[in-house]
Amino acid sequence: MERVHNFNAGPAVLPEEVLLEAQADLFNYKGMGLSVMEMSHRSKEYQAIIDETYAAVKRIYGLGDDWEVLFLQGGASLQFLMVPMSFIPEGKTANYINTGVWSKKAISEAKKLGKPVHVAATSEDQNFGYIPKTWTLSENPAYLHITTNNTIFGTEWKIDPTIPEGVPLIADMSSNFMSKPIDVQKYSMIYAGAQKNVGPSGCVVVLIKKDFLATGAANLPSMLDYQIHAKNGSMYNTPPTFTIYLIGLVLKWIEAYGGLPKVEQNNLAKADYIYKAIDASDGFYKGTVAVEDRSLMNITFRLPSEELENLFISEAKKQGMIGLKGHRDVGGCRASTYNSLPLIAAHTLAEFMKSFKEQHA
Repeated sequence: MERVHNFNAGPAVLPEEVLLEAQADLFNYKGMGLSVMEMSHRSKEYQAIIDETYAAVKRIYGLGDDWEVLFLQGGASLQFLMVPMSFIPEGKTANYINTGVWSKKAISEAKKLGKPVHVAATSEDQNFGYIPKTWTLSENPAYLHITTNNTIFGTEWKIDPTIPEGVPLIADMSSNFMSKPIDVQKYSMIYAGAQKNVGPSGCVVVLIKKDFLATGAANLPSMLDYQIHAKNGSMYNTPPTFTIYLIGLVLKWIEAYGGLPKVEQNNLAKADYIYKAIDASDGFYKGTVAVEDRSLMNITFRLPSEELENLFISEAKKQGMIGLKGHRDVGGCRASTYNSLPLIAAHTLAEFMKSFKEQHA
């Protein structure tokens, strides 16, 4: 069966090479006579899998021994709770920049704990169509939390925010994790759901500086305590073994591709195809965010009417392009062009956009 061009926002497209390797190992992993899904997480064979995945994350981002890598469950949504539970000490205030739905959910979870929360900046005044360029921190900030890419509204931070020395910077990078090189050292903690760029659903990857990790609150419930997960090598409880195995294969694919610089180059090319189709359409397609803040991962646009949008999505599906319907909260169209989406998929969509416009403008 021919594969479709998969523009889903997540769970999202995976590299074909990874799927084929996993398929080959699915029934009988490396001649062991069982699948990774059946393997004890305490076996030396599985320990080798998680150790290599851990090492690959560190290699790709250039992380030294001062960083810890965790593979946890509950997705970014549980991180919205775990972060403030761990890192708002007495007398300090959590700071957030609100750039959309996921930022708002992170803020909401922090407030439920009854701890001080300050919104340092927001783009809600323009329906989250831009990234704030200035912000004001509270007194005694515990940390500043940002969401680096807005999956729903289609904005992306292009630079790492500058904040006072000594204030930890925490980022939810779920939808642009490993999509480009970043200055990791500016951050104290990064977390990302795997299901956008580095694997299937079921696991969140956490990068955390060990000195920041050590400042976490004590006596937390064990499953919500980063330090317990770190001490146990992400195996305090049974981890999502098959998801971590697939993350390892995707990371191997990223390294073979040429690492983050090459991945970014390909992502720029894909986005360029589609944004050019939008900008050259004489207003038939309208981008929904400020040009300077356009996401490379989630390209959002509208057509002249909802009827045309529905027809566009329907006709695209007939030509093998799926996942182009915008999020239910905002409508419109959205093309998610994560790392694993082939360049030909973006080119095919751009050409379809041109022909659709010619027929219906």
